[in-house]
Amino acid sequence: RFAFSTANTGNDISHEPVIANADVLHLHWTNSGFQSIDNLRKLFALNKPVVWTLHDMWAFTGGCHYSGGCDHFINQCGNCWMLRNPYPKDLSHTGWLRKQDLLVVPNNITIVTCSNWLGDMARKSGLLQKFNIITIPNPIDTDIFSPQNQATVRKKWHIDTDKKVIVFGAANINDRRKGITYLVDALHQLKNNYSDTAGVEVVIFGKNKHFDVNTLPFKVHELNIITSAQQLADIYSMGDVFVSPAVEDNLPNMVMESLSCATPVVAFNTGGIPDMIDHLQNGYLAEYKSADDLAAGLYHVLFSGDTVAMAVASREKVLANFTNDLVAARYLNLYKSMVSNG
Repeated sequence: RFAFSTANTGNDISHEPVIANADVLHLHWTNSGFQSIDNLRKLFALNKPVVWTLHDMWAFTGGCHYSGGCDHFINQCGNCWMLRNPYPKDLSHTGWLRKQDLLVVPNNITIVTCSNWLGDMARKSGLLQKFNIITIPNPIDTDIFSPQNQATVRKKWHIDTDKKVIVFGAANINDRRKGITYLVDALHQLKNNYSDTAGVEVVIFGKNKHFDVNTLPFKVHELNIITSAQQLADIYSMGDVFVSPAVEDNLPNMVMESLSCATPVVAFNTGGIPDMIDHLQNGYLAEYKSADDLAAGLYHVLFSGDTVAMAVASREKVLANFTNDLVAARYLNLYKSMVSNG
């Protein structure tokens, strides 16, 4: 899902009164039939100040949302590994050329990325390197995602209070970017390499069509798809640590949500995750794609670190950087500057 988008279909909103009366146009996600490239061209032709917040790499690639390590977007896309029949002038190449034609006048468009990593990628890209690019993170509702009483929520979900609980979740845990294979390896290493892990249990939530939780070496509580924000806050709060083995991500919500609930996070040092995790302060940044180090990070948070201090630091990191009010103020300042300069 959302691996590659052509943006051939959409809805023309350029003639709508709300657009005509707007001082600034702010775009976020434009795919899945919302706005086609032709629709975007009509919006840009209105010559209004535009803020375009990127939530993945799509705006500066030939169609992929995450490149999977491919760097063709730096120059010009083609030979796309995601396509069934890649060749120099394949669908990714034509998509790249269509965006090149769209993004010809950068003067009134400001690109906002939700993470420093995505900003760096955008600045390297052939399509956006001439644009004004700034980073403003996604916000979080810290009233909803707040620390819950661990004993109470564990009792509610039938989990013993004396266990060490690792939480893992994803919208789709089989998504290649979410790194479930690294988690499996890390948990086996945690079990085999550390003698005091008998009391560890794992909570998993999210869509799961193929993964067999019985391959994990610890007792597993599988909660499936969770749609309630309050239930999510309960789940993060019941954990001693949240693990994110993602190998490619922008500013993953679950990492921020867990931190906001005062639960430290162990994750690979990749994407926008370092924007949220301060190594050994509110979590552990493991060496990229190293199941060994992921296991070491889990052990550190569960058994070696100052758990109270890490919990406090987790919540404080979010309150200092990612609240609704802080993020809204940064966007308001951006809007004002664009209107005054226009």
